[in-house]
Amino acid sequence: MILVGAALLLLALLGAPLFAVIALSALAGFTSAEIDQSVVLMEIYRIAETPVLLAIPLFTFAGWILGESNAPKRLVRLSDALLGWMPGGLAVIALVTCALFTAFTGASGVTIVAMGALLYPALRDSGYTERFSLGLVTTSGSLGILFAPSLPLILYGIVAEVSVDTLFIAGILPGTLMLVLLSLWSMRAGRHIETITGKDKRFSSSEALAAIRAAAWELPLPVIVLGGVYGGLLAVSEVATVTALYVLIVEVVIHREVSIGELRGIIRQSMTVVGGILIILGASLASTNFMIDQEVPMKLFEFTTAHISSPITFLILLNIFLLVLGTMLDVFSALVIVVPLILPIALGYGIDPIHLGMIFLANMQIGYCTPPIGMNLFIASYRFDKPILLLYRSTIPFLLILIAAVLIITYWPWLSLVFVR
Repeated sequence: MILVGAALLLLALLGAPLFAVIALSALAGFTSAEIDQSVVLMEIYRIAETPVLLAIPLFTFAGWILGESNAPKRLVRLSDALLGWMPGGLAVIALVTCALFTAFTGASGVTIVAMGALLYPALRDSGYTERFSLGLVTTSGSLGILFAPSLPLILYGIVAEVSVDTLFIAGILPGTLMLVLLSLWSMRAGRHIETITGKDKRFSSSEALAAIRAAAWELPLPVIVLGGVYGGLLAVSEVATVTALYVLIVEVVIHREVSIGELRGIIRQSMTVVGGILIILGASLASTNFMIDQEVPMKLFEFTTAHISSPITFLILLNIFLLVLGTMLDVFSALVIVVPLILPIALGYGIDPIHLGMIFLANMQIGYCTPPIGMNLFIASYRFDKPILLLYRSTIPFLLILIAAVLIITYWPWLSLVFVR
């Protein structure tokens, strides 16, 4: 088994697909334990029967259509009309629009590429420094992970066997906390810029009404998602169906910004992402079954409790571990590989699985932007053609604020559980 493990590690380092490495590790484990290898296929079949699984491709498809249309421009214009008069209003607009866009697309890299082209030049033209603008756009790219209908929230619910509806509700306050703290920091920077440049934008009711009319068809989207889930009117899969159909009609039929011909490419791109997620999920659940059969989680729990007696200490170490993990793995891979291992340990310390989900996803969100190898740093460096060291320096103030938010989320469970209970 040592030789097999070394061979699998070598395959991973050589760039083999993650799902292949995970599936091979599961098959090798089942073979060594003389367990029927058809368990791997059974896990893929089992997740195919999960009703909430339908939400993943539907929400992904809807988010991809929104990204290909002019919806981001209308969203930025609307936010500017309503919030642009505030100190640091444009920076707050960038945070809000990026969070909403990431919540629907489920991919922070897509947000940086799509929204960065609009927001970074606007921030620079308004007098914000290069470092502040780069740090803001880079870190805000992953802000929407805790907001419905984020794909990581749905995937955590499937892996941890927790109600996705409940996770959507639990993510409201933790996600809002991160957004508010970054907004306060941005307003402080904006007030300083207004003092230097003398710029003082006034609220215009006519522009606000014009922006609302322009975005009139996109405005009901949050109501459809949040109202359907929080009102108990629709299941998550039903909300996803309504959302995808609504976005398709609005952008293809009403606005006509996405042609029928372009839909083929959008479907191919979005379903390629979904396919990768589902293959990793199936292979990882099979690997998890093997680890459970070999009592790996129980042994980890016994080892942990033998060295760590306090839940507070465990949570500190968990945050450090997840921050490091977030720099190396994307959130989907981390969810299906790590959650089955840490969930039994967290339960042993009396940590609610919903609260654990908020801690996990909040750390993954920060990991995307954490030096030296956070994925968003390299995406932003490529997108804006800036040195990676400049991105490191630019994101540090924002990361410190987000880490403070994670500590509040970690040690104040009420924030995640108040609406749930």
